[in-house]
This record gives sequence, structure tokens and C-alpha cells, in this order.
Amino acid sequence: MKCIIPILLLLGVALQTGAQGLVAGKVVDAGNAAAVQYATVTITDKINNKLVTGASTDSTGAFQLKKVPWGTYKLSVTFLGYKPLVFDNLVLSKAIPRQRLGTLKLQANSQSLSGVTINGTPPVIENKIDKMVYNAANDVTAQGGVALDVLKKVPQVSVDADGNVELQGNANIRFLINGKPSSIFGSSLTDALSAIPASQIQHIEVITSPGAKYDAQGTGGIINIVMKENKMKGVNGSITAAAGTRMENTSVNLNMRSGNFGMNAFFSGNATLRSKAPNSQDRTAFNAADSTYNHLVQEGYTYLKRHGYEAGLGFDWNLSKKDVLSAGFQYSDFSSVRDGFTNQQEINLDAGKQPLGAVYSQRTSTARNDFHAFDWNLDYKHTLPGKGGDLELLYTASYGTPALQSRQEQTYVGAPAPFSGTSNASTGTDHQHIVSLDYAKPLGEHATLEAGVKGTFQQISNLTDVTVLNAGNGGYVKDPLQSYNLRYNMNVYAGYVSSSFSLFQKFLDVKAGVRVERTEVSISYQDTHIPSYTSFVPSATLSHKLNEQSFVKLSYSHRIERPEYDELNPFLNISDPYNITTGNPLLLPEIADNFELGYNRSFANGGNLYVALMERLDIQDIKPYTTFYPSFKVGDSTYSNVSVTSRANIGNENNAGLIISGSMPLLPDLDLRGNVMVFNRHVVNHLDSSNTTNGLNWRANANLSYKLPQHLIIEAFGNYRSAFNSIQGRAPQFITYTLALKKQIGKSKLDIGLVATNFLRDDVRQVTTIHTPVYDAYSVRELPLRSFGVSVNYRFGKLEFKKEKAHELKDYPGEN
Repeated sequence: MKCIIPILLLLGVALQTGAQGLVAGKVVDAGNAAAVQYATVTITDKINNKLVTGASTDSTGAFQLKKVPWGTYKLSVTFLGYKPLVFDNLVLSKAIPRQRLGTLKLQANSQSLSGVTINGTPPVIENKIDKMVYNAANDVTAQGGVALDVLKKVPQVSVDADGNVELQGNANIRFLINGKPSSIFGSSLTDALSAIPASQIQHIEVITSPGAKYDAQGTGGIINIVMKENKMKGVNGSITAAAGTRMENTSVNLNMRSGNFGMNAFFSGNATLRSKAPNSQDRTAFNAADSTYNHLVQEGYTYLKRHGYEAGLGFDWNLSKKDVLSAGFQYSDFSSVRDGFTNQQEINLDAGKQPLGAVYSQRTSTARNDFHAFDWNLDYKHTLPGKGGDLELLYTASYGTPALQSRQEQTYVGAPAPFSGTSNASTGTDHQHIVSLDYAKPLGEHATLEAGVKGTFQQISNLTDVTVLNAGNGGYVKDPLQSYNLRYNMNVYAGYVSSSFSLFQKFLDVKAGVRVERTEVSISYQDTHIPSYTSFVPSATLSHKLNEQSFVKLSYSHRIERPEYDELNPFLNISDPYNITTGNPLLLPEIADNFELGYNRSFANGGNLYVALMERLDIQDIKPYTTFYPSFKVGDSTYSNVSVTSRANIGNENNAGLIISGSMPLLPDLDLRGNVMVFNRHVVNHLDSSNTTNGLNWRANANLSYKLPQHLIIEAFGNYRSAFNSIQGRAPQFITYTLALKKQIGKSKLDIGLVATNFLRDDVRQVTTIHTPVYDAYSVRELPLRSFGVSVNYRFGKLEFKKEKAHELKDYPGEN
């Protein structure tokens, strides 16, 4: 890795040989002097009319074109909804090496507007020095879907059949909404992401190497979901509705702005229709105590349905030119229900694997997961005297109320009543309070100092009541040994200092910092004590801008993964008495060191290419771990031939890989986006005599979009995740594909879309295996993913020409 950096830098210098001049300026709206982002600036040779170079304006409307050869050029500035601005004789020579054009004012093209809103449309994928941005509002195939459908499209992100999300192959991700944490992600991440309609998402930000300003939580990095909101004057909004064979959703957005005060409100709701998923398991286990074997065959199905809704209100108020007050409120409610039926055949075998006897039974089960949350925040920002400094105070709170109810009963085939059963009711609260203070101050023209402090206070309570079946009278009685009242408190006190500056005459840009976090955890569970610990979290990013279109970067971040409450909670899920899952209150935090070497190249036609080498070194690695018990006692009940799965600190894990992602216009109206990730995973499992697991696994997706006449867009998307070796077996591959089209009705603000997903077959087959010295299991699930849907989107209101300013993470130093 050390030798690659100079090679890339020298290559960039070599590519620039012979280039001499510089052209710079700033593009604004002539009417209101607002910066125009993403305006296209191109330089064309006047002699042969050949494009020489180009760039897009940044968030301030500024642009710089460096290393332009001497010559006479035509410079053009274009942006949708504005008249082109052209400089016909732009000269660069030894006598005039720099052309600083100052402020360039674009005039609105009033003849083409007729009162219709026109906003700047950024590229679908934007690679920046510190993060990658996926502009989901421009996604056609995700229309009518949920956040999980959008995440499948995001480069470096993969989603499996169960809705588990990975970033660069790591599932330990810090999820945020509008730059802030929320308790809705703490109960069930899959249910939460399935309750957010895609139509509500403006863009998704991915940070694989967060700086010292951000929480150290999440060894995989940060994913920030930014919801739709605009800053344009007037009253405007949108209504979206979708209906399909698997999912239905609707959302309403409303924005109001006048003078220095603005408000936004939204409502969204969705439901996944009841679907049937067949499943089976064939396993054999060895009992060393008497040298016998147990062979279990299970065949059945599970019905699943989900629903959820969210509503929110926010405002921002410019108290003065230097003071801004903003606040937001959001209520979330979602639930999922699973009903199952299973035929079971259990055969005991002697040492020679000859049958000793068989038991035939049936199991019925049901489980319901509910979660309600109320989130709010209050943010005050003050601009300090001087240039660019500010002070920000942020308070965020989240109140969640998770609830789980489950019940299972087993009956011998032909018997009139169940012989065993369990019923669970688990209710609780999840309260989070976060207070942060952040300071930023420029130190000269090319350096900035940032510092801040933060306190995070989380209190979780859980009351679990377990009742078991009395087969004699058919009634259920409370089991005091399984019932408990658990309290979990975690306080994190953090401080950081960070600086960005340039070295070697702006040849190298550096951003480096260190964060210190003190974590104090208490849990009210018998014989369990979690010691407090202090984490020092350094991070650094070195970047070199080869030209206006390309840069190279090397980043390093030290990250930790504190176990979540559901991973620590010792609650026993006995919905399947042969396959029990539980939490582990003795888990230690996982610690990781992440390295990334990347090269980014943007093209004048809007294309983009990013290539990176990455490596992640984990210690105290947390993984699911399965143990087989011939006899397993739970309270007053004893279960035979049980596999118990919990999470454990299994040892060390090293991941190294190659990432290639990009987008490229193939023709004027044909665009291709793609993403390929290849990883080699090496795991040392200290729980199994330091056994090692090695394997190459990869993820890939591609998106093809074609614009036809009459405002019609056709888009196709395919996603693939390879099978890979786990520490005790093998996880399955996963394939999805989607075909969609969207039609704008005339010149109106109405769009109609059609979407078809996995339309060639009813189910996707998932095979999972587990192998241990005494236990082998082969599990199959048939997941119903085929769906067809229609969506309608209507936009209303008249807006001014002003580029939207969305909630990027840099706007929320509270997540520091």
C-alpha cells in the first residue's frame, strides 16, 4: 500500500504535464444572488471546437479549472432553467496565466418557466473527499419501495434477503436520520428501514472513514438518511402513492417559507402485504455422553406482514444574520407479525446410526414486534465574528417503547392437545438524550480548527413475563425463573479536536483529529458487571487534488462497536424450541482500524469513477455463535437436542478488498451505474481452538437508465451478493433485479411509474449451512420477492430558483 500512493501522485503530475493556466469564478442567480450549485462550466478550444476541460460548481457556486494549456477558448456556463452564459474569447498565455472571472450572474429563462418549478438536479452519485452521496430522489427503480430498496443501489452498500445491511462488507453501521441518531434503529433495524418510504428520501450519505467530529460507534462507518425538505420560498410540496402485490405506501410533504421563517411537515405510511415463506431444516447432532445421534427434520412455512407510519414537523428561523434557531419533531410507529406452522420429525440413532425411535410432532408459533418512538431536536447556531467561524449547541432526544409478544405450542401428531408451549410478553422503554457543543474557526486562508464536547445518555428498561403450558390442565402459569425486569444504562462522554490544513504549497490536504470517549454501562442482571472504559479514537485523511476532475486520498480511522441492547439482553427466544436465540450480557466492544486508499475521477459529461483499496483489522470481533446442547434447562423447563445461538467475541477478523464504483453516460440519453466489491475475509476463532476461516466474497450491482421522448424513462437494476464462508458454515448468495419506468404526464407536475421486481419466479431460494464437530445443519428458505407495483407522484406549488440545501452531515455537528 505504501508504494501505491507515490505512484498515483506521480501519475497525476504526469497527466498534467504541459498544462499551465487557471480559470476561476463563482456562479450565482442574477435575481437573488443565491449560489447556483452543480452548474456546468466547460472550456472549448475555439480553433477545433474540441472540449478541453470542464467542472461543476460546488455548494458555494465556485469553480476552478486548473492546468489549462495556453490558448484562446470559449467558456460556457449552463444550468437547467437559466439562460447560458458564454465568454467567447477567453485567452490564457504566459502574459495572462490566470483568468479570475469573479461573480457570474445567470439569468432565469422566464420563457421556459411559466410558473413551473425547476430545481438543479445533481448527479445520482457524488464522490467527495470525506463521503459519498447517493441522490435517491433521482432513482426510478426504487419508486414505490422503502429505504432498504434505496440502500441496495448505494455504492459500497449491500442488503441481504433478510434486510441486513453491510457497508464494505461490515454490518456494524451507525445509522442516522438527518444527521441525528434515533431510537427506531435500536429495536429492529430491518423493520425501521422497511417503514421509511423511498419517496421520502432526498439522498443517502456514506462515510466509511468518519473524522474525529463523529461518534466512534460503528466499525463499518456511518450511513445518514436525509429526508426530503427544501429551502425555497412559497408553499409547495408533493404527494406520492404506490400500490403493488407486496407493498403499499403513501407520503405527503409540505413546505412553507416566508422571509426568515420556514416550516416543513410530512406524513408517510406503508404496509407489506401478508406473504408466505416456506422453510425447512435437516440437521444431525452427536451426543458424546452416550455416543448417540439425533436427526431432526423440520418442514413448514411462515407468514409475514409489516406496517408502519411516520409524521414530522420542523422549522428554522433566522433570528438575525448571525443566529439561526431550528427544531424538529417526529413520531414513528411500526410493527411486524410472523405466524408459522412446522411439521417435525425427530429420530434418535445409536452409535452405528441405527434408529432407536422416532417422534412426530407439529409446532404453531406467532410473534408480534411493535415499536413507537417520538424524536425531537433543538438546534441553535451562531456565526462568530470574522470569516467562517461558528458555534453550535444541539439537543436531541428520542423516546421509544418497544414491545414483543410471542407464543408457540407443540403437539404430537394425532394428539388432541399440545404437550408443551411457551408464551412471552416483553415490554420496555428506550430513552436517549444527547447534548453537544461544537466550535469551528478558520486559522488563516487554508486551515480550520474544530473542537467540541458531547454527552449521550441512554436508559433502557425491559419487563419480560414468561408463562409455560401446564399440559395437565391446558393452562399457562408464570415461570419466575425466566421472567425478569432488566435495566440497562449507558452514558458516553466525548470530546474531540480536529484540524484541516494544506502542506507543501497546497500539494497535500490534511484533515486529522482525535476523539476521546468515556463509556459507562450498567446492567441489572445477576452476576453481570460491565466495566467502564475509555477509547482514544484517532483519524486522518490525506488527499491530493490532481486536477479539477480527480483526486487521490488515503484515510485512516479507529472505530469501536459497542454491543446494542438486543445483543446484550439475555431474553430467550423459544419460538422454535429446537433452535433458541438469546443475547449475551458479557459482550465486549469490537475494535477496528480502517484503511482506505482511493482514486476519484469526474468527467465533463457527468460521469464518475471511484477505485479504492481497503483493509479493516478487527479485534474482539462480534459474531453469531451456535452451540448444541443434548439437554438445555430454561427455568422450570428442560428442552432436548437444542441449538442455542448467541453473539460472542470470537477473536480477530481481517478484511482486505477492492472497490470499483461509478456512473457513465453511454449515449446522450443512456446512463450506466455500477458497483463491484471484492473482499478476502480472514477470521481467527479463539472459541474453537483458534480455527481460521478464509474466503473470497463479492458484491456487484448495475443500473441502466434510458430516457425516451415524451418524458418517459426506463430503468433496469440488478444486484448480486455471493455466498461466503461464516465461522461455522456458509451463508447463501442473493440475487434481485428490478425493471421500472416513469412517465411525466405532458408538462404537468404528475408522474406515473410502474415497477416489477424478481418477476421471473415466485421465490428466491436461500440455503444456509452450519458445521461444528458435533452438529451439522442444512436450512432452506423460499422467500417471496416477486412483486409488481404502480406509483403516482404529484408536485404542487410555485417555487423560486434556488438550489435546495439538504441535511448533509456537515450541517449537523451534533453527531460529533
